[in-house]
Amino acid sequence: MDPSSVSKLLSPDGWALVNSLPPYDETQAMALATRLRADGVDADLAAAALTQSRLRAKARAKLGDFADGMLFTPDGVEQATRLVVAALHARRYLAAGVTKVADLTSGIGADALAFAGVGLRVLATDVDEVTAALATVNLRHFPEAEVRHADGLALDLAAEGVDGVYADPARRTRGGRRVFDPAAYAPPLDAVWDLRAQVPALGIKVGPGIPHQGLPDDAETQWVSVDGDVVEAGLWFGPLAPEGPGRSALVLSTTGGTTASRTLRTDPHGDGGDLVPDVGAVGAYLYEPDGAVIRAGLVAHAAAELGGRLLDRTIAYVTTDQPAPPAAEGTAPLATGYRVVDVMPFNLKRLKAYLRERGVGRLTIKKRGTAVTPEQLRAQLSPKGDAEATLVLTRVGGAQHVLVVEPLR
Repeated sequence: MDPSSVSKLLSPDGWALVNSLPPYDETQAMALATRLRADGVDADLAAAALTQSRLRAKARAKLGDFADGMLFTPDGVEQATRLVVAALHARRYLAAGVTKVADLTSGIGADALAFAGVGLRVLATDVDEVTAALATVNLRHFPEAEVRHADGLALDLAAEGVDGVYADPARRTRGGRRVFDPAAYAPPLDAVWDLRAQVPALGIKVGPGIPHQGLPDDAETQWVSVDGDVVEAGLWFGPLAPEGPGRSALVLSTTGGTTASRTLRTDPHGDGGDLVPDVGAVGAYLYEPDGAVIRAGLVAHAAAELGGRLLDRTIAYVTTDQPAPPAAEGTAPLATGYRVVDVMPFNLKRLKAYLRERGVGRLTIKKRGTAVTPEQLRAQLSPKGDAEATLVLTRVGGAQHVLVVEPLR
């Protein structure tokens, strides 16, 4: 979006138009554009308003009803923090006694919105003029928040009265490709975490694919999942990491209209490898740990919580002989559970006969630790019938096996 489009959207007619559009429906977008042109709406304004309608619809998955009163860029929607996670960020700063947060890379303002929403003063900056303008619009209801078109790294944090810093460096190129090298973030990760020498209460959102190697020793690195989707990792320094440095996994479940959570972490007094998991034969039940648990390298911790063992020391499947205790009320489950129906060494001919005998035509195929691809295997099996089954391809005792499982209800 260019400054001219922003100006048109923020005019009285433009703002009224974007807020009067019906809920976005891709199948009706062309007809709506035609009708707006027929009604004499400026073509550029109509295009900008329809783009905002589409982006608002996409942003609702992250920001809920707040999205309906906000303006977005495509990159801003992609990188915006989900509101449920941004609220937890804000509570970290509040609990640490922070009073004013500098959001150095505010984007469209999702995290700044959460900071201001809990009563923190916010100084939000972005190097992109249009993005800063949109953040200003999105934070208009919060007098605690100030937005500047500026380089956040150039701020005089002491002079600004800042006692907490947050950054969400851009991890996509202008072409939309993801950036995995922290040195290629914008701004580079090293430049941001150097700020902890000025302001100890420093938090940095990073991609969940960040490698363990090279993580700062003085940070809590936490991977976060929402309803099974790993959405981010965060580096938390100083008073924002009250339990000390280490790796942790935060599992959030928003089903049923409430948010349940569960946290696993390494022993802050250990070296991160403080648990050595048992490895053994397939039991009556199989558990697939949540993605945040896996990314944080806490599968052994999950196995201990579930009362189980691993099928292979390098593969994130846990097996138990008895059902694992259910998650306590208000807490999120650490893993998805299955009842084991059958176990067999992997053999294509035998597996095909097994499915044919049982009339299985609908297959869910999961895999870990094998080169077999589900799509290729499905084509080779050519399943036919009305029954359904879930197959898990993995290593057991160093050999490839197939587990036939049923989801636990």
